[in-house]
Amino acid sequence: MSIYAVGHKVPDSDSIVGAIALSYLKNQIGEEVIPARLGELSPETQFIIDKFGFDAPELKLSYAGHSLYIVDHSDIALAPDDIDQATILGIVDHHKLGDLTSDTPLECWIRPVGCSNTVIKMMYDFHQVAIPKDIAGIMLCAILSDTVIFKSPTCTTADIRCVEVLAEIAGVEDFKALGMEMFEVKSAVLDTPMRDLVMRDFKNFYMNGTHIGIGQLEVIDLSIFDEMKADLAADLAKLKQEEGQHTVMLLLTDIMKEGSELIIYSDDEQLVEKAYGKSTTDNKVWLEGVLSRKKQIVPQLQQVFA
Repeated sequence: MSIYAVGHKVPDSDSIVGAIALSYLKNQIGEEVIPARLGELSPETQFIIDKFGFDAPELKLSYAGHSLYIVDHSDIALAPDDIDQATILGIVDHHKLGDLTSDTPLECWIRPVGCSNTVIKMMYDFHQVAIPKDIAGIMLCAILSDTVIFKSPTCTTADIRCVEVLAEIAGVEDFKALGMEMFEVKSAVLDTPMRDLVMRDFKNFYMNGTHIGIGQLEVIDLSIFDEMKADLAADLAKLKQEEGQHTVMLLLTDIMKEGSELIIYSDDEQLVEKAYGKSTTDNKVWLEGVLSRKKQIVPQLQQVFA
């Protein structure tokens, strides 16, 4: 059976690029691995792979009987639906350790950095494999995206150093300008269906058996949502009803102001107060300094549901 590298459901740039970069590395050290994806590409990810001349990885939803390298997650809720019928060979991630398990020993590269592609860069260094120019380009873009061009509290010196090295390999002279170009693509939300926006970067979590859904839209100017915020909120509420979730959240993140407006619908009206010490008005609240779902939203929720 084939071996695949695949990121999480509703893939972001880190998941897509990670699958490509990890597959190339594995192929160079004698293991035939195919990059794959669990969903459609976001506009930002499409911009990245187009810029450096890549095709999208194979869209593959079923992995029963195959072997897998899991990229950018270790949670069952984010993995392929039939993950229990596949063999996990390894996990490459930068999040908390999730609830995926394996019947056999596996390779794990999990580091507290801002992006999975920073970890993959460490793997290239470990195996002494040269990174091609085009792969270096997409990897540096993934790191810039996940670290919000180094503004995110998840960003580490390792992420910054990796971007500097990758930019040199890729021949990118001004990587911060490239990062801003990427976020301008992310900010192009007009004429996009509300459900597409809500689900553009949406992750499901199970916290002590409680189903939580959290989406995030990162833009360079929050005012672009002014005329559509009511429709976004209405669709988020509709999604909660359709999926039967305890809580759904959508972070509207302004990377220039360095904060997020949180829209929330929850069975617990006091959840935001419990988790973040803030009160909501019309199901919304501004969270100053909040840029990272991974570090500034999810851990606080897990403490509430523990």
